[in-house]
Amino acid sequence: MTASSPAPPRITVIIVNYNSGPRLQRCLEALAAQTRPADEIIVVDNGSSDASMGAALTDAANVTAIEAGENLGFAVANNRAAARASGDWLAFLNPDAYPFPDWLSEVEAALLRYPLYDAFGSLQIDANNPERLDGAGDVFHGSGTPYRGHFGWPVETAPADGECFSPCAAAAIYRKAAFEELGGFEESFFCYCEDIDLGYRLRLSGGRALQLHSAKVLHEGSAVTGRHSNFSIYHGHRNRIWTFLRNTPAPIFLLALPYHLLTDLILFAQFLFAGRSGIFARAIRDAIAGAPQQWAARKRIQAARKASIASIFEAITWSPFALWRRRADIHPAQEPKK
Repeated sequence: MTASSPAPPRITVIIVNYNSGPRLQRCLEALAAQTRPADEIIVVDNGSSDASMGAALTDAANVTAIEAGENLGFAVANNRAAARASGDWLAFLNPDAYPFPDWLSEVEAALLRYPLYDAFGSLQIDANNPERLDGAGDVFHGSGTPYRGHFGWPVETAPADGECFSPCAAAAIYRKAAFEELGGFEESFFCYCEDIDLGYRLRLSGGRALQLHSAKVLHEGSAVTGRHSNFSIYHGHRNRIWTFLRNTPAPIFLLALPYHLLTDLILFAQFLFAGRSGIFARAIRDAIAGAPQQWAARKRIQAARKASIASIFEAITWSPFALWRRRADIHPAQEPKK
């Protein structure tokens, strides 16, 4: 290594486990097979009752285990692990996400190539159908609806490296200093939308996120909680509303609010037709009940905003067709001037 070469980044991989069964073991086996090993692996167990933690750690090496003793939620558990991490970078990995052998090697190469970015997203491939994508960067739509870009699209349509609104936390990498400065994941969310909320706050602070093409993981997606379970519906929609409320700057908020309310009405009609309006209505009710707390957070977030209104408006996706198609919204990557 020459005197001018940057020091290799230290990467801590963080996994939150809750009744993940054999998925956690498969995830740790994938990490053990990395061509560029993690500098540190921390696994937090949120009071699992299925013995998945013990079974997975039997043959695992160089893993720090944290027993939470109860289900603290995704946000709190990740924050606790991040506070213990010694790495310069935090790689958050779901137990149902299985990285390709060169995942961390590709991540390290990106950290060195793109020093202007504070967060990176992995290319997520559907573990149950590897010919399809599970996500290529999180998108925040003008209706206040986040979604995984290119969800369900053919793998060959995966975009090249480029700037995204936010990385998906199923396999996201954050600069630890930036993560700490932002206060980590929002703990009142418990589970779901913490990643888009964190990415939004990063963007408001003047930071940016990059979606990577070659850092790949297989991802089952809501394998434990269930993609269409009452748990997912409740937390996903309550936190969707809070994300919009907390982070959207006033001029954009006023412009998008009718769009947002119309979306809620359409969703309610869809859940009513499906016979599941009760859980959706409870999510809306509790989002409103928690609005004062989130409004107080909004004041702090907006007071600290460094990014321009124009840059936030440009980063948001406004096309209803893009939302319907789950189209990714990737912009050219910025590299340092030579």
